[in-house]
Amino acid sequence: MTRVIAFANQKGGVGKTTTAINIGASLAAIKRRVLLIDLDPQGNAGTGLGFVRAAHKQSIYPVIMGLGAAADNILSTAIAGMHIMPSSPQLSGAEVELLDMENREYRLRDALESIMDHYDYVLLDCPPALGFLTLNALTTADSLIVPLQCEFFALEGVQHLVNTIGEVQKKWNPGLGILGVLLTMYDRRNSLSKAIDQDVRATFGDKVFQTVVPRNVRVSEAPSHGQPALFYDFNSPGAQAYLRLATEIVEACGDNNK
Repeated sequence: MTRVIAFANQKGGVGKTTTAINIGASLAAIKRRVLLIDLDPQGNAGTGLGFVRAAHKQSIYPVIMGLGAAADNILSTAIAGMHIMPSSPQLSGAEVELLDMENREYRLRDALESIMDHYDYVLLDCPPALGFLTLNALTTADSLIVPLQCEFFALEGVQHLVNTIGEVQKKWNPGLGILGVLLTMYDRRNSLSKAIDQDVRATFGDKVFQTVVPRNVRVSEAPSHGQPALFYDFNSPGAQAYLRLATEIVEACGDNNK
């Protein structure tokens, strides 16, 4: 059974793409077959895995537009067991193009049907907006991970995302649920981080992952070297946090494969 997980938060700078990359690498490290799909026009997931846009023609754009097959737009990464379907600058105009398309809410889900069985996990890195690209991710996903930065306005806008999830459940994908809320950029020396931690857990209860991702220089440096933190500095606190988080995700998904 393939698990499809979307990483979404309309607020930018919360560690969404960093989390998607590092969770993908951590799942691959524990012998899961992983496909990361970059739905963000900025294309940072591909860059963070060492890909240069101009060096390849493959992307999610022709797949979601019905111009190319999913299998023809997948690249192998340097990480055994992990593949990526990269972004494209053309995605910037996709929101407008999708407006008049038939079955516009299910373009991604339908396009991925032929390759789903090849993977244990399909990870969808959403853009920082609640438009048609994110909607396509939410109609395709089984569950959602919401990264939240430990800052004063952490919960601002999250209720809007929760409301959107409710609408998606009612209209398009009744099986969608929140797998977990993830606290990122956590500073244990900072009383604000602890206060945000308490507020988020009071709001979302056991939907908040036990693992928190610390503010860590090595995690921040890793994308500029085209590597997940796990491969850039295995022993760094950030890399180890993502490994623990991958274990939580596997358990939450009921994934008992050894």
